[in-house]
Amino acid sequence: MHDVRAVKAPSMPRLAAAALAGTAIEFYDFFVYGTAAALVLGPLFFPSFSPLAGTLAAFGTFGVGFLARPLGSVLFGHIGDRHGRRPVLVASLLLTGASTVAVGCVPTYDTIGAAAPLLLIALRFLQGLGLGGEWGGAVLLTAEHAPPERRGLWSSFPQIGPAVGFLLANGVVLALSSTLTDAQFTQWGWRVPFWAAGVLALVGLWLRASLTESPRFLEIGEPVRVPLVEVVRDHWRLVLLTAGALAVGYAIFYTVSTWSLSYATERLGVDRGVMLTCIMAAVVVKGALTPLFALLGDRYGRRPLCLAGSAAAAVWMFPMVALLATGEPLLMFLGFLVAMLAFITMFAVIAAYLPELYEPQVRCTGAAVGYNLGGVVGGALTPIVATTLAEQGGRVPWAVGAYLTAIALLSLGCFALLPETRPVPAAKAVEPASA
Repeated sequence: MHDVRAVKAPSMPRLAAAALAGTAIEFYDFFVYGTAAALVLGPLFFPSFSPLAGTLAAFGTFGVGFLARPLGSVLFGHIGDRHGRRPVLVASLLLTGASTVAVGCVPTYDTIGAAAPLLLIALRFLQGLGLGGEWGGAVLLTAEHAPPERRGLWSSFPQIGPAVGFLLANGVVLALSSTLTDAQFTQWGWRVPFWAAGVLALVGLWLRASLTESPRFLEIGEPVRVPLVEVVRDHWRLVLLTAGALAVGYAIFYTVSTWSLSYATERLGVDRGVMLTCIMAAVVVKGALTPLFALLGDRYGRRPLCLAGSAAAAVWMFPMVALLATGEPLLMFLGFLVAMLAFITMFAVIAAYLPELYEPQVRCTGAAVGYNLGGVVGGALTPIVATTLAEQGGRVPWAVGAYLTAIALLSLGCFALLPETRPVPAAKAVEPASA
């Protein structure tokens, strides 16, 4: 039985800011690896491979992080459902930060041979494990403190964190690329963003030190003994639907942020700094508009926005790859921007939508497992599949557009099968039932 004595709740702006900062730091750790995989990890850790095979191998180690994320959601979801949301935030941040710093210290293949890529894979796995727990803890702590009529707005702030983390990661890489020679960047400059993760992790721990536990968790009587068992037994269909529904968001984001960077610099000869600038500009707009779309979700419902976003993605994937293939900065930016707007139409409301689908007793496990399984379907495979498909096509990678459109249609179908969860007006509000 939890102690349900009154605990002074933090102000929502302060809580939202702490959640945003934490997710930004953890996603910085995750994204800086993706950028390094697209630019330098292939030649450094898989030098005996051809350029294509080296890129695929580097993206393979990138995908390992996604495979670890559902396991992290099970591990940290168990902690969150049995011991509270707050401990999850501290433990996941420590794990992700430490493993990211360690990546920056791994010797290359030329120094220690096959042990180098093996160490890289192990540390990437630990990164994914930590990030798998981060999202559930940060989102639930915010969503369960928020008033029901503004739950979408306040819980969207952790969703801005990935955009901030991406901008931090790529901003550091862009600054290093601009000030170092290619030889310096390849020799040691790529390690600096990983080392910076240690400082950011300490900042995140300081910000989260004063957060209080979720009031909804404190109201739970006896915690479920093994939350995963109950989720699998009673909510397996919901988990699969949410994983399929979220796949398109991951596919869009990592197509834009990771695969397109590799494709444009290697196949089209676009300058690395130009590509990073185009991608970062689209992500800035996406992050800035997140609260606006979340407010629309509070007013009109979660499901309508998700349906609209996945439908827009299905329509836009072919134009996006066509614009990318031009190699023209403004056209590439336009392609990325519209794709990111489709993405955020869905993901701005997901942080409120997923927790509302599950009962409080299994919410941390259920929401996090569904969210991170979507990452496996849409995020882990997309850079690998897109690289392979693009290699077999002409200048315009139409096969990549077809692949992304298929994922968008899958997600559209899954969203169509999910219920609406937006709370009724405050006077009639009740705790949302499990879908």
